[in-house]
Amino acid sequence: MRKLTLTLCSLSLLVACGSDPPPPAKAPPPAPPPAPPPVAAAPEKPGDIPTRSSISISEDIKKACGITDSEAHFAYDSANVRPQDRAVLTKLATCFMTGPLKGRTMRLVGHADPRGDEEYNMVLGGRRGDNVKAAIAEAGMDSARMATTSRGEMDATGTDEAGWERDRRVDVMLGN
Repeated sequence: MRKLTLTLCSLSLLVACGSDPPPPAKAPPPAPPPAPPPVAAAPEKPGDIPTRSSISISEDIKKACGITDSEAHFAYDSANVRPQDRAVLTKLATCFMTGPLKGRTMRLVGHADPRGDEEYNMVLGGRRGDNVKAAIAEAGMDSARMATTSRGEMDATGTDEAGWERDRRVDVMLGN
């Protein structure tokens, strides 16, 4: 009997120890990566006035369209057209769509001041021309009748902020 009890105890111990171990405890999910630090705004450069540069409309277009004040501005290192300049661009679109220049094409040439890299300024001048084109197209002129190019900093003459403001422009001319 003692042998039988010992065998049963041994068998019970084997059965109890022979089962699968419990699964390991699940690790907590990894913590999300830390948020990147906030990007600080680029400091303004002394003398930069972020509303200065111009859209320069040729005299023949101003005369035909009755435009007297054709100023629109770009900030330093910017290609954005200001909301208040849309009135003159709307007047241009109307003149080319239904006015004295109906059926004519327009050429837009973007420029930049000389302070950036030459290649960057060429791209920036192109973006300025494209943004003026988009604003005129929004005002109703068919974008297929407008061509944009860039001269970048090639025609820049400024040596101070007042001169650089004149360099940051889009020239609006009659197309060929």
